[in-house]
Amino acid sequence: MFFKATILFSLAVSALALPATLDTRKTKTTTAAAAAAATGTAGTAASVLTVQDYADFQVSDGVAGNALAEVNAKFPIDATNLAAVSADDLAIINAARVTAEAAETDTGGFNDAIDAAGGTSSAAGEPLQVGKIKNKVLKLQLEVLALQIQQAQNGKDNSAKIAAEQTKLNNNIKLDAAAAGQASQSVDFQGDDSP
Repeated sequence: MFFKATILFSLAVSALALPATLDTRKTKTTTAAAAAAATGTAGTAASVLTVQDYADFQVSDGVAGNALAEVNAKFPIDATNLAAVSADDLAIINAARVTAEAAETDTGGFNDAIDAAGGTSSAAGEPLQVGKIKNKVLKLQLEVLALQIQQAQNGKDNSAKIAAEQTKLNNNIKLDAAAAGQASQSVDFQGDDSP
């Protein structure tokens, strides 16, 4: 009987102690992040991104409806501490945005492929148009992210640019959501996100 009571007491004490330990760690982490943000120090975080070909970071293949989540999975930047994003990661984000835009407008990109397929309402053009919208979500999310990182790191007010790009991004997210489940096709575009 004493043995049962001892085990139950040990379990109860362990359960009560666990949240306090986690809360203390969270508070220390949050306090350190807040201190870094208050002092305006740019981050010293290790890079999380690597240079990739467009074919590897594009999100246009598959189906529509989840483009923003796909972009965020390909570019896993900690949005809660943008001041700590490494210079290398910011350079990759900027280069990827430029490449995504080129995949839309340059020779061999979405516009050319859609025209060659007979337009957006043709059987071959529809999935390319859906892919183009997903590519726009990629391009615009990277633009907004880069502007937010630059603002967090150098204090320059980018809020007007961020708002304008966010409006475009939101419109394309809505178009992607409206096409949820529809086939989406990428283009065979040569490029990468090397700075």
